[in-house]
Amino acid sequence: MSAITPRNRVPRAIRRSFVLPIALLLLAAACATPPKPPPPASHDIIVLLPDDQGKTGAIIVSSAGVERRLDQPEQTVTVEAGSPPGPPTVMPGQEVRAIAGPALAALPKPPARFILYFEHDSVNLTPESQALLQKVLERIRARAPVDVSVVGHTDTVGKKEYNYALSLKRAVAVASILRGKGVDPSVLDITSHGKDNPLVPTGDQVSEPRNRRVEITVR
Repeated sequence: MSAITPRNRVPRAIRRSFVLPIALLLLAAACATPPKPPPPASHDIIVLLPDDQGKTGAIIVSSAGVERRLDQPEQTVTVEAGSPPGPPTVMPGQEVRAIAGPALAALPKPPARFILYFEHDSVNLTPESQALLQKVLERIRARAPVDVSVVGHTDTVGKKEYNYALSLKRAVAVASILRGKGVDPSVLDITSHGKDNPLVPTGDQVSEPRNRRVEITVR
């Protein structure tokens, strides 16, 4: 009688015959995949811009032991990672707007500041300051929602307690005008500094018209 090969041995041999070609194909595919290119070197563009008053300060840009000073409007340097900054150049306004425009547009608007002046020892505004009130109202309405700071001041004539009360009356008087023109009272912050923070520094008991004022800041 001849021996009969068990059936379970045949499929096992067949499985081996398929495994090897598949492994070779996977290995070939892995060898054919090109290596990933290195990421590009990062670099930053630094631009010095004037503030909302048109003034420009100065900054120092330092990298790889080299310093560059920027002190002109729209002056710029380029810095690559691990390398010294390039020489400063002045960037054309169109390029500045293209680079910094979206970031600047996302920033909150700078505060708007106004100074209203008063008659001596009075809560009556000068004629020029009465005319300025319309611009204050326009700015408040344009920036809603808004916070409005109203700070009263005096010159140095008189006692400290009296001037504190007088400057508070001035701030309250201006706030009352704004409320009468439709400004929400909840956005008004009213404070008094008396003669402690003069706009124009003077000695005591000096009548200085520019210190008799209310300062308004619209944020």
